[in-house]
Amino acid sequence: MINGSLLRDAFISGAVTIANKKREVDELNVYPVPDGDTGTNMSMTMSAAIAELKRLSDNVTVSEVASVTASALLRGARGNSGVILSLIFRGFAKGLAGCEEAGCDDIANALELGVDAAYKAVMKPTEGTILTVSKAAAIKAQEIANSTNDTTVLWQEICAEANSMLQKTPDMLPVLKKAGVVDAGGQGLVIIFDAILDVLKGGAIAVSEEKSSSEASKEQFRTAVSEYDEEINFTYCTEYIVQKSDESSDPSKLRAYLETIGDCVVVVDDDDIIKVHVHTDNPGLAIQKALEFGVFINDPKPKIENMKIQHENKVKEVKTADETGYIPVEPEKNFGFVAVAAGHGVESMFTDLGVDVVVRGGQTMNPATDDILKAIQSTPAHTVFVLPNNKNIIMAAEQAVKLADRKVCVLQTRTIPQGIAAMLAFDESLDFAENRIGMTKAFEKVSTGQITFAARDSDYEGHSIKQGEILALDNGKLSFTEKDINKAAVKLVKRLVKNDSSYVTLIYGADVTEEKAEKLQQLMQSKLGDKVEVMLINGGQPVYYYIISVE
Repeated sequence: MINGSLLRDAFISGAVTIANKKREVDELNVYPVPDGDTGTNMSMTMSAAIAELKRLSDNVTVSEVASVTASALLRGARGNSGVILSLIFRGFAKGLAGCEEAGCDDIANALELGVDAAYKAVMKPTEGTILTVSKAAAIKAQEIANSTNDTTVLWQEICAEANSMLQKTPDMLPVLKKAGVVDAGGQGLVIIFDAILDVLKGGAIAVSEEKSSSEASKEQFRTAVSEYDEEINFTYCTEYIVQKSDESSDPSKLRAYLETIGDCVVVVDDDDIIKVHVHTDNPGLAIQKALEFGVFINDPKPKIENMKIQHENKVKEVKTADETGYIPVEPEKNFGFVAVAAGHGVESMFTDLGVDVVVRGGQTMNPATDDILKAIQSTPAHTVFVLPNNKNIIMAAEQAVKLADRKVCVLQTRTIPQGIAAMLAFDESLDFAENRIGMTKAFEKVSTGQITFAARDSDYEGHSIKQGEILALDNGKLSFTEKDINKAAVKLVKRLVKNDSSYVTLIYGADVTEEKAEKLQQLMQSKLGDKVEVMLINGGQPVYYYIISVE
């Protein structure tokens, strides 16, 4: 049987290990467009549970461990891979509910519940991904649970089956086979499962990657100092580093002296230096005494700070954060709106169109479910429409629906132009159902083009791509590569424009100057003639040189 403390330690180890190996997983991604990579998303999702798990005592039950983990992962889920991972662990919470300890049947049933939930959450499940790997593991768990009562043996078989299926993912997805890699999400899951197994077999909890000795020394000092952050018995926080002299006395003598003139004394020394932290009303005496042990170094210089003033400023900062952060509010109107976007111009567009809260995020910046939930809760409306504006954010937004205290509708907008079109179609005089249908029809009619760059070398969808090349995306799909941004934009727009097209909107990003954007606007207008009007907007968005809307 697995008890609560063992399961807690195993889950912590899984979270730490995926954090240590996130780059290894990220490098398996074959999609050339810059994005919130799989390993990073899975790591951030798992890491959301570490602090909560560490607070649990050794007397905790497996039910409590699973529940705490599931809740933290649900709120911290980022990207599709993170949401799927959170759903797998939610299965553990359901399957182990009420259990003090877990046996083979409990684990097998819990894993099956999690996999079922993950499949149901994906509209069109793709085999050869993390879903396939988790399903194979769940099937094997049910099989083995019928022949053993040893939970370690069970989990060992789960890991073996998951890894075996992972190796088959290239045969299911040609893009993986061509790149010579396995599925990134499946690899991340195998890493987590293997780390859990190691603890179940008696191994130690994984630790974060080792820091350099100098970083470790700094961390030791910071940790010791942080213990005294809330104590203000004396006015001045004094810190300095002394280079030891050849005849330097025992640093313990310096510590003893400092304790007579203040408190919160921390003295850390090695062969060459002495680091000092002390709270005192006489910083001059603390510094003068240090000169008996050596000389001050220039970087960093001695620091003396008035803690009472610091405390007052901190209180002001917290108050400001409370005033500007997402604060739950009571509904005051029928409909409200939350949109995910990045870039000052893009954010302003949504605000001008009536969006109540803009969650900063998008490509490479997948917000967590909790970020979207807080935005929903701070929207003063009975019904809140959420515009994810990115395919990798839709699942996280949908998880927030279950946690909100008001009605939420996630419109599956995959691009910024789709989100804008949805907002333009909203009609205050219509009811919820009519608006949902109208907004959906509106954004589905919009064609979106995106000009960006290749984040990595890749063979993708018949294209041999080199890092740094210009990529043209036609409604999310890679259309072609180019060497020149303007040529790519003009060529892409010609593909997007139809006989009934009237408007082309160029939203230029943070890496494009106004002058360059205006030149492209003029070039494109000359190519399209008077039939189509080309408009220009400063979006300020990252990642994409241009986001193009054709209507």
